[in-house]
Amino acid sequence: MSGADSFIAVIPARHASSRLPGKPLADIAGEPMVAHVWRRAGESGAARVVVATDDERIRDALAPFGAEVVMTRADHPSGTDRLAEVAERLGLADDAVLVNVQGDEPLIPPVLIDQVATRLFDDPEASIATLAEPISDVETLFNPNAVKVVRALSGRALYFSRAPIPWDRDAFSRRPELLETDAWLRHIGLYAYRASFLADYRDWPPSPLERLEQLEQLRALHHGHAIQVALARVPHPAGVDTEEDLVRVREILDERGHRGGS
Repeated sequence: MSGADSFIAVIPARHASSRLPGKPLADIAGEPMVAHVWRRAGESGAARVVVATDDERIRDALAPFGAEVVMTRADHPSGTDRLAEVAERLGLADDAVLVNVQGDEPLIPPVLIDQVATRLFDDPEASIATLAEPISDVETLFNPNAVKVVRALSGRALYFSRAPIPWDRDAFSRRPELLETDAWLRHIGLYAYRASFLADYRDWPPSPLERLEQLEQLRALHHGHAIQVALARVPHPAGVDTEEDLVRVREILDERGHRGGS
């Protein structure tokens, strides 16, 4: 990635978590989970990797790794708002690109971080870029926790929903057992933003559709901002939301032979 297309990877990491308190510091192969995420981000083409946190315990845990940490306010309603503060604190230019890498994704493939940044650089008029992957099973399509997205020919998002969109008028008159096409896409919550958009976003109140769906990206569409959606080049591993997820990730990294500091 050229210098003109350089971007910053920002990892929001909150200590508070309703389902898994202290999640960023959970031990995985001898290291805190957030250190694994920081390392994955460092393996991408990011010119700079920053961890954004409101908790000194997370900052202190990352000190031995040499990670750059920005202390942010504790009252941000979303990770996007936290990124806006980071962009302001770092004094970034309006056209700077930041990739939001979730702090609970220790298996995130670096290639996806690069891909979402490149997608934004490829569409100068878009404010956001994100990723999606095909949905192949009925359970995921009808699961409200799996966010769906529909795109225009240009790749820009038309809408995001927890509902199974697009709706197959004939086949969905009753719930199907199998999906016969790849018309449905599951949204992957990896975003690239322009700093100018982040500065505007934090001043907007939640939009009506955002309140209904509980999807903050709908606020951007409500205000007329374009969101580019690329099909992920490689599978996107699930993050860590529960204790069961944590056990699964530990087993995966153990099988890969990872050890702390390697």
